[in-house]
Amino acid sequence: MIRNYMLYIAVLVASSSCSSFLEVDPKASISGENVIHDQASANAALNGAYVALRDYYSVNFQSIAYLSGDNVEWTGSQSQIQEFINHRVNAENSTIAATWNGLYESVNRANNIIKALRDNEALDITADERALILGQAYAIRALSYFDLVRIWGGVPLITEPTTNVGENAGVVRSNSDQTYAQILADLSAAEELLPQATNRFIFTKKTVWALKARFYLYQEDWTQAIAYANRLLTDTEYELLNPYYSFFKSNVTGTRESVFELYYNANELNPHRGQWQPQTNGGTRQWAPNAALVSLLTTAATGGARSELIARDNQNRWYGNLYYRSPASDPTYVIRIAELYLIRAEASAHANDYQQAIADLNSVRARALLTAKPASQNQTEILRAIEDERRLEFAFEAHRWFDLVRTGRAQEVLGITESFRLLLPIPYSQILADPVLEQNPGYSF
Repeated sequence: MIRNYMLYIAVLVASSSCSSFLEVDPKASISGENVIHDQASANAALNGAYVALRDYYSVNFQSIAYLSGDNVEWTGSQSQIQEFINHRVNAENSTIAATWNGLYESVNRANNIIKALRDNEALDITADERALILGQAYAIRALSYFDLVRIWGGVPLITEPTTNVGENAGVVRSNSDQTYAQILADLSAAEELLPQATNRFIFTKKTVWALKARFYLYQEDWTQAIAYANRLLTDTEYELLNPYYSFFKSNVTGTRESVFELYYNANELNPHRGQWQPQTNGGTRQWAPNAALVSLLTTAATGGARSELIARDNQNRWYGNLYYRSPASDPTYVIRIAELYLIRAEASAHANDYQQAIADLNSVRARALLTAKPASQNQTEILRAIEDERRLEFAFEAHRWFDLVRTGRAQEVLGITESFRLLLPIPYSQILADPVLEQNPGYSF
């Protein structure tokens, strides 16, 4: 079920000190079994896991997240991509197959590190570096399974390395609760191992706290969501940059707005840029803001400073301009501090702390140069305002579709008549490869 793999190795500049973090730079490759035997090879394997994470976050996973929502349209000719917008995704869809494979590639590389460092005490590696690398591997696996469960629901939980094609055939799907339990276990393992440091390009304890805030929001555990969001919102290393576009304009990376972003450079380009930019800028503009989003972003009362997310080409067509650099070294933004404000706002609204909910909502609105929302004791009204804010704050980040699904609003907002389509079909290629793997209900394969 899980494909064989090659480990990608970066040029390493990490020292043996725990305080000296791995520079996540791409990218050379080796193959062979038992490649982790010392500190240098463990760091190389960790770089390979980050490469897999960047690969699946580059186009395929994002296609599902963007096009299944109501912000982005597809201007290309491939009918399979249009299936996401129409909410008629077939099991033979090549994008879901590529996303599944990419996610499990990330899981597998993390598994390889976890097994080697957890089970082999004789490795030539310091205790501090072992904890640092192992903690990041657990976090990478947790994020990968979190993205898997958001797309497909419960999935096979593979926690040992796969070295041969078909090796994991016969592993039945876990249900969603079991998958979320694995994610929490991995996040907690990472939290225990990683240092409480600020690094916006690799996992630290602070990154894990942010992921836990998101995790508990999805689990509707409002108390824990607030508690973990608070850990970053009270940390002076993070702040909302004013105005909104300050976190991405002028080629900046790793700003105080960022909690975790995926790093690309001239040697490993981010394919996002080409999907968004028009032909005159060397792109294809196959992803484009739809008319509804353009209207929201260009209306002063709703768009404010977020209007900088879009621009017009020489044919007067709107295009997304979050990813714009040349060469395409744009980071992919996985978690920003704005998300922690809106997590705390949403959880506070559910916990009937409307004053906190409105205050956090207005913090995000103020830096977008928007007027403050008035105080309210209407929970439904507050939650709808937070939903609307998330739609625009993360217009070109992978949130909108998953937000609508987790809040039970997708069918109403998107006009989806069949509830089973809120989960995507398991790729047909995986069903063929492993008869034990059950298809999601409602799909023909």
